[in-house]
Amino acid sequence: MGAFGSYLIYLALIMIIPLWAQSRVKSTYNKYSKVSTSSMMTGAQVARKILDDNGLYNVEIHETRGMLTDHYDPRKKAVFLSSGIYHGQSMASSAVAAHEVGHAIQDAESYAFLRFRSALVPIANFGSNISIFLIIVGFILNVMELATVGVVFMGAAVLFQLVTLPVEFDASNRAMAQLVSTGVIRNNEERETKKVLSAAAMTYVAAALVAVAELLRFVLIIVSANNRE
Repeated sequence: MGAFGSYLIYLALIMIIPLWAQSRVKSTYNKYSKVSTSSMMTGAQVARKILDDNGLYNVEIHETRGMLTDHYDPRKKAVFLSSGIYHGQSMASSAVAAHEVGHAIQDAESYAFLRFRSALVPIANFGSNISIFLIIVGFILNVMELATVGVVFMGAAVLFQLVTLPVEFDASNRAMAQLVSTGVIRNNEERETKKVLSAAAMTYVAAALVAVAELLRFVLIIVSANNRE
């Protein structure tokens, strides 16, 4: 197989992997958003109960627009839940709400990986914005030093993606433990709840895989170019 064929396969993979992960999340969410928990608590109620049970009375809960736009903002000390999660009484709503509260608990406990990820945000944002520009200009002008700088900045953005993995998996583990201990879900509901959390985690795994693959591709290109000189 020629270089062009290999490149086409590479492009297909970096497009297919994220699409597959997103499809899995949506299908799992759609399925379990129609299955109510035995507690019949809304996502907002679940979030509030777990927060209060952990002494996080100062963390607020807000409804936000969009679908699956749920997140925790450590600067505002607030959990933001999309309307479907905020008002929903489903397993999906409980799982997602508990996951975001898991981040609030991480923040309160100064979880190391969360702190590290937060510290990486400025350089990761800068790196993701400027890296590809430096790489392209470096290749056009045949200045491999400039392209290398771009790859270094890209590496910072990739590091952010990798550090995100333990943060998200830990939040999901905390979510499951809290949902069970607070009685939001029963033992026979644990399996379905784990499926929701696992599907969501795959989006982060897919993003990390694509980011690493892209970084390695540019590293190999630069190494090859330097060897030809």
